[in-house]
Amino acid sequence: MSNARDLHADIDHILIDAAQLQTRINEIAADITQTYEGEEDLLFICVLKGGYMFLSDLSKAIARPHTIDFMGISSYGSGTQSSGAVQIIMDLKQPIVGRNVLIVEDIIDSGRTLDYMRRNLLARNPKSLRICSLLNKPSRREIDVKVEYLGFDIPDEFVVGYGLDFDELYRNLPFIAVLKPEVFAHLFKG
Repeated sequence: MSNARDLHADIDHILIDAAQLQTRINEIAADITQTYEGEEDLLFICVLKGGYMFLSDLSKAIARPHTIDFMGISSYGSGTQSSGAVQIIMDLKQPIVGRNVLIVEDIIDSGRTLDYMRRNLLARNPKSLRICSLLNKPSRREIDVKVEYLGFDIPDEFVVGYGLDFDELYRNLPFIAVLKPEVFAHLFKG
């Protein structure tokens, strides 16, 4: 009776399944816990919207106290490639001066967004600033950004799921999948 769209029908193939995601997240969490051992203060800054699922699972797996804040950064609009213009659409609710800050990102593509965010946050004088990204597309890199914690390098394909979207859909899928090209082909027609 429902007119709901079957999001699974738009998936070409699963790139990283739910079990692989959780295994790697637990490994990253152990590394982060060790890095910040003995530190009094750790703040995770989640890049919205795509990073929220990764942040949630990562936060649960971190064996030390930490706080969380959010930033909204935009460079995509409704397309499949970065527009190159980066803007903050939601800023932090708390200062980061003198704090250990870990940016939690869903995916690094060109590097422009993360480079902009990194420079912006460094200007606010944190004690330390590190980057954690679930996914990385090295073949798309335009600006080199140092990433201390990385989940997976992936090929240059349009991926969705586990927080990543296309036109605000597919975020709820429990895996990372490649979207069928025909789903977004209309964006490339004249």
